[in-house]
Amino acid sequence: MLKLYYLGLVVLSVLVGMYVFSSRRKHLLMTLLSLEFIALSLYMLMYLFLVTKGSELYFTMVFLTFIVCEGALGLSILVSIIRTHGNDYFQSFSMLMC
Repeated sequence: MLKLYYLGLVVLSVLVGMYVFSSRRKHLLMTLLSLEFIALSLYMLMYLFLVTKGSELYFTMVFLTFIVCEGALGLSILVSIIRTHGNDYFQSFSMLMC
């Protein structure tokens, strides 16, 4: 019963992260934070499934590695955009300039 509660909570957090990702399009930082929240929620969902099935947890470490690489890449893109444009608003730069 408790695992079902945790599963519902994790699925709800994934849905909240997707809502924030689709609704907040003003800043690049908010978009990247919502993507990280979705990735960590998916990690918790995958961890719960693997623990209940009793299988190996090596895939969770590979998934965490990819999450860290995605976060570092997003942060480097954010820093380069702030250095070139001065802020992280989506309205301040066009795709033709990039």
